[in-house]
Amino acid sequence: MMNTADTKTQAQADTSAPIAHIKPLQDTPQRRRILHRLHSRPSVRGSLLALAVLILLVLIAPFFAPQNPYDLLALNIMDGRLPPGSEHMDGWTYWLGTDSQGRDMLSAILYGLRISLMVGLSAVLISTLIGSIAGLLAAYKGGWVDTLVMRLVDFILGFPTILVALVLLAVLGRGVDKVIIALVIVQWAHYARIMRGRALQERRKEYIEAAQNLGFPTWRIMMVHLLPNCMGPIMVFATIQIATAIALEATLSFLGVGVPITEPSLGLLISSGFEYLLSGDYWISIFPGIALLLLILSINIVGDRLRTSLDPRH
Repeated sequence: MMNTADTKTQAQADTSAPIAHIKPLQDTPQRRRILHRLHSRPSVRGSLLALAVLILLVLIAPFFAPQNPYDLLALNIMDGRLPPGSEHMDGWTYWLGTDSQGRDMLSAILYGLRISLMVGLSAVLISTLIGSIAGLLAAYKGGWVDTLVMRLVDFILGFPTILVALVLLAVLGRGVDKVIIALVIVQWAHYARIMRGRALQERRKEYIEAAQNLGFPTWRIMMVHLLPNCMGPIMVFATIQIATAIALEATLSFLGVGVPITEPSLGLLISSGFEYLLSGDYWISIFPGIALLLLILSINIVGDRLRTSLDPRH
C-alpha cells in the first residue's frame, strides 16, 4: 500500500507536468463546426476553388503569361485590337485577344490581378493595424483620447469614400503606393470603430480587472490580454473589406486617377476598352471585367459565410 508521502509526491509530480503538453481539446469541436459551415454550401466551395485558382495564376503569372504587358519594348501597336484566337508571328496565340496597345489580354489580366490583390491586401493590412490600435486606445484610455479618436473617425466617415479617395489621389498623384495610401486613409476609421466597440465590452470583464490589480503595465494589458480577444470581428470585417478595396482601386483606375497607364490594373484595362465596346471589340473590357467580378464575388461569398459561421446568433 502506498503511504501518504508517496501519494503527495506523485500528486506534485502530476501537477508539475508541463502545461505545453496539454492540448486544447475544447476548441477542436468549435473549429470543426466552423469548417463544416464553411464547406456546407456549394457556393462557398466554388468560391474557395475559384479564389485558389486566381491566387495560383497570380503567383505563376511571370512564368505562365506569354508576354510581359508592362514591358513597353515588347509591345507592338500593329498587333492592337486583335480578336481572341489570333496568332502572333512567333507562333503563340492571343487566346483572349489584344488591347489597343498590342498587349496580350491574358497576360494583362494576370498581371492586373496581381496589382488588384496586392493593393487590396496591403491596404487592408495597414488599415487593420492603424484602426485596431486607434480603437483600442480609445476604448482603454477613454476621456479626451476617446473623444479625439472618435471625432476623427466621424469626420472621415462623414464623407463619401470615393470622393475622399479622388481628392487624395489628386493631391498625391498616380501610382500603386499612392492608391494604397489613399485606401488606408479612407478605411482605417471603420476598423477603429469596430475595435472600440468590441474593446469596450471586453474591458469590463474580470480578466482585465485582474490584470490591472496585478500591476501589469498598460501596454501589456492592451496588446497581450485585450487585443487578442477583440480580433474576431476585425478579421471577419477585414476579409470582406479586401473585396471592397479591390473594387475601389478598380473604380479609381477606371476614372484615370489610380495606377499609371504603363502598369494597368483590371480597372484601367476595362477603361481602355470601354470606348471600343460599340465598335465590336468587346474583349478588351469584357474579359478583365469577368476576372474582376469573379475575384470580388469569391471574396465576398467566403467573407460573408465566415461572418455567419462565427456569429453565435446563427
